[in-house]
Amino acid sequence: MPPLFLGCHLSSSRGFLALGKTALRIGANTFQFFTRNPRGSKAKALDEGDVRALRELMAEHGFGKLIAHAPYTLNACSADAHVREFALETMADDLLRMESLPGNFYNFHPGSHVGQGVEQGIALIADTLNQILRPEQQTTVLLETMAGKGSEVGRRFEELREILDRVELRDHVGVCMDICHVFDAGYDIAYDLDGVLTAFDRVIGLPKLCALHLADSLNPLGSAKDRHAPIGEGCIGLPAFARIVRHPVFAGLPMCLETPQDDAGHAREIQLLRELADASERSAE
Repeated sequence: MPPLFLGCHLSSSRGFLALGKTALRIGANTFQFFTRNPRGSKAKALDEGDVRALRELMAEHGFGKLIAHAPYTLNACSADAHVREFALETMADDLLRMESLPGNFYNFHPGSHVGQGVEQGIALIADTLNQILRPEQQTTVLLETMAGKGSEVGRRFEELREILDRVELRDHVGVCMDICHVFDAGYDIAYDLDGVLTAFDRVIGLPKLCALHLADSLNPLGSAKDRHAPIGEGCIGLPAFARIVRHPVFAGLPMCLETPQDDAGHAREIQLLRELADASERSAE
């Protein structure tokens, strides 16, 4: 089996090399970080020496791909043109900055159509992507699967497929599957993982699946609530995560925890997931 790339979301205020060292300290070999303040628009100037040191650390310790996460404030399909412009400018700037860490992922929430309808939301999101993607970029932009609360776009795989179909530079886009979100959206990843993956493959295509967010759900299947829980302490359950971390479809993909934990809690969850993976591998022998 390929290496199991497990990590969590880390605060980017620490600096890039510090992020890498924190990841190693908690047993991670990938991580996720915000490109800037998740509730604001400010981005710190890049320290190229710091970025270079992280790249060297990652190469030395065999890290998987990283996931940069766009701010939550962005809404590429807002009914307000100024809000859409802010999203476009922020994402374009983020992608330029990401070239300092070439070959990684930039993940964003597709957005909320706020009463315009899903089809209009899809059109606006695709238009934003077509304006910010560049042929020469080395970053893959990921649409995140959403739980479906409010007027979120991306609850159904078909909605993500429609966005992808309208993107001109399709080689530069993919999908991040959020385990809590897909469960809350009504896909029974707890008891029918293979069925969910078959549906994803039929609608989107498994080659477009690039990364995972790992979290249990505080709410039952199809609740559309988006309430994350620690691994094994929600409605998805520990046996499902044992299947996820050893499933061949996910082999080699970065899997980042989005659970309500501090670094110590994430370290325990990473260790738990590695133990579940090892146990599953031994039972298959």
